[in-house]
Amino acid sequence: MKKQQMILVGSGVILLCLVYFFGRTIPPKDKTIPAAPAAAGQLDIETILAASRQKLTPSQQAQVSKLETAVVRGDVKDQQIKVFRQLAEFWRDSAHLLLPYAWYTAKAAKLENSQKNLTFAAQFYLDGVRRQEEPALKRWMAIEAKELFEKALQLDPANDSLKIGLGSCYLLGGISDNPMQGIQMIRDVADRDPHNMYAQFMLGLGGIVSGQLDKAIERLTKVAEHEPTNLEAILMLADACERKGDKTNAIKWYTAGKKLLKDPGFIKDIDERINLLKK
Repeated sequence: MKKQQMILVGSGVILLCLVYFFGRTIPPKDKTIPAAPAAAGQLDIETILAASRQKLTPSQQAQVSKLETAVVRGDVKDQQIKVFRQLAEFWRDSAHLLLPYAWYTAKAAKLENSQKNLTFAAQFYLDGVRRQEEPALKRWMAIEAKELFEKALQLDPANDSLKIGLGSCYLLGGISDNPMQGIQMIRDVADRDPHNMYAQFMLGLGGIVSGQLDKAIERLTKVAEHEPTNLEAILMLADACERKGDKTNAIKWYTAGKKLLKDPGFIKDIDERINLLKK
């Protein structure tokens, strides 16, 4: 295993963990949402698990080894599902590392072949894709999410939310040389159902990723007006307006978002940005 891969995964594990437990919703000032390059480095689950195990105490390592051995011995599907769930709970609750948690949650969901559990695991990965800044980890999570969405769609082919999720994997994960592949999947849903705010939101996010701020603002405005408590959409819209140079609407949407915030630190950040825009 390459040393640089271990460092990359180790930092990514911590980043995803911090975002999950302490994640900020406010976009960083003067910073665009990066698109993952299609040629990002390759990672595999063994590299990720090895990097994660290095962060465990000796007693935790022993506990994980015992559970992993139980998986190998278990020849009954229900037993394997149970152990995968136990491993997932350990990585989430004891180790506080979310990449292994996602992996074992997905392993259990695949064996259960339940649309609900497949969708949960897929969406968890996709949420990580949206927040992960390391291209290799972003791409790995997108590939895992894609497989889970595809399996869920086999069980419910007409589910628009699953189609949007699958399209988002292509759009945000850098797993295709043609980003339009993902955009078109989502646009098909939005064109058929303009009131599908999930589709509108993801197309808005796609507009930001591609630098098409006018389209992003158009889509996100629809979401903010239909869902006035959607904090993420509102702050993303405010940030897009700020980048576009539309100070009036940026202030409007930052002010709307501030009303939904409870954390004093976040409110202070918003106030600082509003004051800068007023100058």
